[in-house]
Order: sequence, then structure tokens, then C-alpha cells
Amino acid sequence: MNSAVAALFAVAVVAGALAAPVGGTGAPLRGSTASPAPSPSANFTASVNRLVELVAGAGGGILALVWARVALSWFSNDVTKKVQAKDRARDALIGTLLFTAAITGAVYGLAHWVVTGS
Repeated sequence: MNSAVAALFAVAVVAGALAAPVGGTGAPLRGSTASPAPSPSANFTASVNRLVELVAGAGGGILALVWARVALSWFSNDVTKKVQAKDRARDALIGTLLFTAAITGAVYGLAHWVVTGS
């Protein structure tokens, strides 16, 4: 029973991490004029923001899968699986910290390169 709950939780986390936001900008008001084309810098900013959202979603999905494996072993009745889960939890924590540092460093490096050009 615990494995089923953990599996459902893992599926919900993955689905939530990969879900796209719902909604839109809405229809323009009646009688309004068309807005001018966005500037190249606005297009670049929008594309970088979308890229950051996609990387965050993919990273969240990967981390959810890693931690789901730990959770499935953790809630097992088998003692050896629980011991393996402790080792996997330590490895998952280290991997999560390294992954987060790499992603934030890459985003910082990209922003620094765009602003300073070096």
C-alpha cells in the first residue's frame, strides 16, 4: 500500500513539473489598434525566459524521478531496500545540489555574458 501511495505521489510531482501554464493574454479590446511588432531585445528576452522555464521543467522532472526511486525503496518493508534507500537518498541529495548549482551557474553565466558581452 505504501509503494502505491509513493508511486502516485511521484507521478503527480512529475506531471506537475512538466505541466505548461494554462491561460493566455486574452483577446484585444474592441476598437483597439494593433500594437507594433516587439523589439529584437524583447524577443530575445522572451525566448531566454521560455528556455529557462523549459530547463526548470525538465530539471524538475529529472529530480522527481530520482527522488521517486528513493521514496519507493524507503517505504518498502524489506530491510535491505531501506538500507539501499539511505545510500540512494545521500546520492540523490548530492546530485540535486550539484544539478542545482550547475543550472544556476549556467543561467548566471548566460546573463553575465548578455549584459557584459564577455
